[in-house]
Amino acid sequence: MKIGIAGAGMIVPTFLDAAALVENMEIHALYARKEEVRRELCEKYGIPEQYASYEEMLSDPEVDTVYVALPNALHYPFSRQALEAGKHVILEKPFTVTWEEAKELADLAREKKLYLFEAITNQYNPNYEKMRKLLPKLGEIKIVQLNFSQYSSRYDKFKEGVISPVFDPKMAGGALTDINIYNIHFVAGLFGKPISVHYYPNMERGVDTSGILVMQYPTFQAVCVGAKDCGGLSCLSVNVQGDKGFLHSTDAPSILAEFSFQENKGEPEVFSLADSPERLYYELAAFAKYYEESDWEAFERRLNHSLLVMEILTMARDPRNQEIQ
Repeated sequence: MKIGIAGAGMIVPTFLDAAALVENMEIHALYARKEEVRRELCEKYGIPEQYASYEEMLSDPEVDTVYVALPNALHYPFSRQALEAGKHVILEKPFTVTWEEAKELADLAREKKLYLFEAITNQYNPNYEKMRKLLPKLGEIKIVQLNFSQYSSRYDKFKEGVISPVFDPKMAGGALTDINIYNIHFVAGLFGKPISVHYYPNMERGVDTSGILVMQYPTFQAVCVGAKDCGGLSCLSVNVQGDKGFLHSTDAPSILAEFSFQENKGEPEVFSLADSPERLYYELAAFAKYYEESDWEAFERRLNHSLLVMEILTMARDPRNQEIQ
């Protein structure tokens, strides 16, 4: 496959480093508005084509897949445009701003027989898959708690009134969409659809800089903490507690480099199965595998998961309607 990248933000170099490790994944083009940034990335990573116009990149017949790595509010229009141009799409998290937007993109991709894939690290992490297999040993789940608190490098400027997209409510920024989204994926990927969703944000300048999301399941509560205005390494945690044992990690739910499993009165077992140095590697390797094998079933399964996460996210942002039907 030959990929065209839309955007040149902080995630793009990370994507490029991971893509370099994936067989049959070639970066062919980059679209970015700023010429200096565009030129620097293309020279550093050996990208053959660079475009100042998104439409021109979409017209490049060599590009068959577009990686959309733009501010949240631009995910929907840029992905739709790519799908309409006949390109497969790898879309950064969060998938879109609302469930309605996500459903439109999914319907369009299905209609055109194109792959639409959300790039979300934890869903493809080998440690996460091992956690899934260990769940039955925990017995009846009682408590699920995740904390992804990371003091943003842009928060000080935000307090001074310099608003970057990640803190701009008009660009769908905020802690829920930028960082707590990993927690939502983590929980929904293991336990499916909750009964209800409630979000309790800390608001500054019209945006949630941190907040607590509660997802109610039939027999337990899942509490997801996400913060960009406080926290650090000692605040990161993943805990899944049952009446027969528990899973525990002190890593961010986006990374999950290591976790422990312990049955009641047993000895802890430590798992560290994610051996790639590039955190985006596993999601891109999964995309490449599905692509090479034309595995529509896998793409459909992943797409349905993204739609569920968007349903949860949309309800979390709308306090008038937080009951999932």
